[in-house]
Amino acid sequence: MITFGELLLRLSTERHLRLSQANSFLATFGGSEFNVAVSLANFGINCEFVTKIPTNELGERSLEEIRRKNVNTNYVIKGGKRLGVYFLETGASSRASNVLYDREDSSFANITLEDIEWNEVFNDADWFHWSGITPAISNNTALICLKALKEAKKRNITISCDLNYRSKMWKYGKEPQEVMPALLKYTDIVLGDIDTACLMIGQPKLNPDYNNLSKLPALYEEMLSKFPNIQTMATTLRYSVNASHQKIGGIIYNRKEIFKATLREVIPVVDRVGSGDAFMAGLIFGLLRDEKNYQYSIDFAAASCCLKHSISGDYNLVNIKEVEGLIKGSGAALVAR
Repeated sequence: MITFGELLLRLSTERHLRLSQANSFLATFGGSEFNVAVSLANFGINCEFVTKIPTNELGERSLEEIRRKNVNTNYVIKGGKRLGVYFLETGASSRASNVLYDREDSSFANITLEDIEWNEVFNDADWFHWSGITPAISNNTALICLKALKEAKKRNITISCDLNYRSKMWKYGKEPQEVMPALLKYTDIVLGDIDTACLMIGQPKLNPDYNNLSKLPALYEEMLSKFPNIQTMATTLRYSVNASHQKIGGIIYNRKEIFKATLREVIPVVDRVGSGDAFMAGLIFGLLRDEKNYQYSIDFAAASCCLKHSISGDYNLVNIKEVEGLIKGSGAALVAR
């Protein structure tokens, strides 16, 4: 399993303070593609994280972090000026969380085509995961992502993508619809909302009603009409009552029929960041275990996402037994003795 993306330093306020109130920050690490790798490593999947980090003390600490999470570092490249950073102001009740990015001119943003030998990276690989965050960082990262996808497709490697639209990040002169269609052309499995996908590929919104399952296949097909290679698309169903109360479910479409996971209440929310990555990792794990058991895959993805809301930090630090326990209805949070 190969994931490709940027590892970030996360600086978050404590006790739900606003950024304007904070005198100190809790320093951890995260990043969408790395979060997926950490979850999968917890589920027993052998994962390799491809990224670029600076040659300084912070770079060394980030390399140590990757290894601590049982993710392989054989293709972590060193070079460049700095590690990307994001600041998190954690919301509560009616006040939403807020993210402030500081990623410009990071080592990963300046990665070059020559930095990665994809022939070597993909040797013996069976799955490649990327997200829409990577091509949003810089023109360089978009070009390298495209090269990686072409090389993976040549080798019949399964390719997955979390669309991960971040409006604050597309700042280098290109819009998603100028970049994403060429990348999705090579992708097999996609996670994303139908209307988010429409935005990113330059199609008009379709305004789906996710409670009307009978009409969803036609809407997915309309959106996917230009991407015959995509065989599976999943959507996280998230209904935000407020920052402290979420309802989480999910849908998966295999170009034939719809499978839906149980909608669960998540209250209180400890940390929402990384919950989409937890869903993506759960989906990948389910499909790796049994590529035809779509109901298990969407159930595992949604339950993984729910559990992540109870864990501080970017990573979903849960195991298979805990996820399957929630699926089976034994998630009463009693003390395990």
